[in-house]
Amino acid sequence: MIYYLLALFIIVVDQLTKWLVVRNMEVGESINVIDGFFYLTSHRNTGAAWGMLEGQMWLFYIVTLVVIAGILYYYHKHAKGNKLFSASLMVLLGGAVGNFIDRIFRQEVVDFLQFTFFNFIFNIADAALTIGVIMLFLQMILEEVQEKRKKNGKHSTLNTGK
Repeated sequence: MIYYLLALFIIVVDQLTKWLVVRNMEVGESINVIDGFFYLTSHRNTGAAWGMLEGQMWLFYIVTLVVIAGILYYYHKHAKGNKLFSASLMVLLGGAVGNFIDRIFRQEVVDFLQFTFFNFIFNIADAALTIGVIMLFLQMILEEVQEKRKKNGKHSTLNTGK
């Protein structure tokens, strides 16, 4: 249950920050937060990452619902007792639902975080999706190391929560 609170927290922060951007900034407006490094730039995206598949909302609805169902399935069937796996799935869920809410109610996703070393603008949900994927990769690596140690007869000192 605690992991669902993590997803809910991400969704609330994502939607609150997007609401603040929509309410207080014009599309295209940019606020210099850290000169030459970080800006708040109001942007709208009707596609996926980097504007791919722009305007294909029906496809995003279907894919997002399948992804959410998959996350919930894996959480309930495979993540019990595994803290990192549970947390990574709920971080992914928060990100997926955050952008899904935008697509349903706005028919576009509100982006606003812009770092000069990236060539794109993103939001809290996008960041959660990226972090969730990184966490899943870390989980897989830790499990692989643990499996190899077991196979070699060594006691594992790594704890992936299992």
